[in-house]
Amino acid sequence: MLLFAAAAAASPAHGAATGADLPAAQRDAEARAAIAEAERAELLARLPPSSARPLQGSIDTRQFGAAGLVRAFDLARDLALELCAALPADRKAAIHDPATTQGVLAARQVLDAIERLRDDLARQNKELQQLIEARTPQGSGAAAAVLALLTAVPATVKAGADLSSLFKTDVSAQGIGYGDGARSLFTTFLARSCPGKVAGLGAGYLGELDGKQTAALLSRVRALAAQRGEYANRIGILDRLADAARGDEKRALAAAVAGAGALLKSVDAFIDSLRAGETGDRSPLYNAARYLGYAARTEGMLVLDVDLRLEGMTIVKDSLFSGQKLRLSGVAFLWYRVHEPDGTLRMADAVRRVARPMEVDLRGDSANGDFFGSAK
Repeated sequence: MLLFAAAAAASPAHGAATGADLPAAQRDAEARAAIAEAERAELLARLPPSSARPLQGSIDTRQFGAAGLVRAFDLARDLALELCAALPADRKAAIHDPATTQGVLAARQVLDAIERLRDDLARQNKELQQLIEARTPQGSGAAAAVLALLTAVPATVKAGADLSSLFKTDVSAQGIGYGDGARSLFTTFLARSCPGKVAGLGAGYLGELDGKQTAALLSRVRALAAQRGEYANRIGILDRLADAARGDEKRALAAAVAGAGALLKSVDAFIDSLRAGETGDRSPLYNAARYLGYAARTEGMLVLDVDLRLEGMTIVKDSLFSGQKLRLSGVAFLWYRVHEPDGTLRMADAVRRVARPMEVDLRGDSANGDFFGSAK
């Protein structure tokens, strides 16, 4: 009983103390809730929104586009070694280039035009001299026959003069978008890997500094100019004979002078179009010399027609927690055909290679030294 009485006496005092501590406890609870809410808000601010999807790997060539070419570079070197092993060992091969082939054909046409024009002028000079010598009463019959030949401009000479337009525009070939320099890179590797099997890369330097072909062409042009000078002198003599003649003879001689003058103009136009005193791509004589020299050096060789698609792949993968990771790879497609000069197919093949991706740590040099060094 005493225990119950003591408890009853103490109960009011204990209830009063709890009522006094209630505001302080409530404030502590509210403070802790506010801190938790602030921490939650800060955490949510650091995370992506709930509607965001997981990040995917992305190709970013603007930041690291050239880095993938390192792997493609290695693929080109490996494919060159493989092609060298496949090429015939008994004969050398010249790499086919469409622009160079067109240049060689045009150069041969220019050379042929010079030779034909010189031969025609020599024949015309002979016939004109016969007419001048036959300009006597006893040779009037022979003179009439020669007059008939001189009134017409030879069609072959005119066709030769039309060839002057061959090099007036730059020779070019439309390339497929495999990347600038990919084919040159591969042919350089090919020449380095097997110099005994490849002669003539088909592009670039073609022997412009070799003066033999230029001197040979210039001698032909000088011979043509000498024939032209003799022809012009004989036209002057024939013109004076026409001035002294009368009647039908005068008209026949005048027609012969007109025909010979037309031929002379064609010869002058052709010689001027050669631009023998100039150098560079605008000079047909200069172009003809360089392409004829290349044709002479590669005569009788096999023709290697090769095409290449070479691409470097740069993959930048973004991750929420680990940041960016850079992976490099490369893809190469090579197809080639080996022909005889007459077009007979000797061999053909197509190969492809994909380089195993290499991961590069953007924060350091975790890749091996061969990657960061200069490959030979």
